Amino acid sequence: MKSLVLSVFPGLGLFDYAFEQEGFCVVRGPDLLWGGDIRSFHPPPAFAGVIGGPPCQSFSPIGNVNRMRYGDDSVMGDMVPEFQRMLDEAEPRWWVMENSIHAYAPREDAHEITLDTFWLGERQNRRRRFWSNLNLQKHLPPLPALVGIDAGSERAVSWKDSVDWKGSRKREKARSVADMLELQGFSPDLLKDCPMTVSGAKKAVGNGVPLAMGVAIAKAITSALEKQ
Repeated sequence: MKSLVLSVFPGLGLFDYAFEQEGFCVVRGPDLLWGGDIRSFHPPPAFAGVIGGPPCQSFSPIGNVNRMRYGDDSVMGDMVPEFQRMLDEAEPRWWVMENSIHAYAPREDAHEITLDTFWLGERQNRRRRFWSNLNLQKHLPPLPALVGIDAGSERAVSWKDSVDWKGSRKREKARSVADMLELQGFSPDLLKDCPMTVSGAKKAVGNGVPLAMGVAIAKAITSALEKQ
């Protein structure tokens, strides 16, 4: 077994799946999705690593549109300071934070990398940014030849679209939870017995880290730790 890891803002735990797949033992912290609140949580200094993705609404363009339309209460506030507090209290050996490309680093000395699932050979075009105290860039595997293809080409599927078996495009509204899970790299029946509404499940899956992206980060963490 690899090191014990604390996952904060876990949501459905999709980012956690990648680390568990790589042999890490992941302990999930409280999340609003399950009635918990990180603001009242104080982790002990018992974890080797901390992972997590604070809500990205306050940084995303669509979040800003919703704020202008419905007011500040319609968007989750900036929770990066809570991630910073987790690092201060847990005192991990390493950490990695995931968020929108418009977010900011939780610490000034953080190393930053941007990944797109399309660059990793997946058919989805979804870009996320990661920050860590470890320099993960040099530990990422060589990207496939697809990295040279424009992510806006017909071979890339936007998160707002899906492709049916004939190759025609459908809008997100028409996509099922199973379709969204498959596009994220997970089994389409992962949430078959989960007690969530369809709209709630879609939102939670959409907020998760694609499996291929999470695995790439988890492998990079492992490689970086082995080199230390």
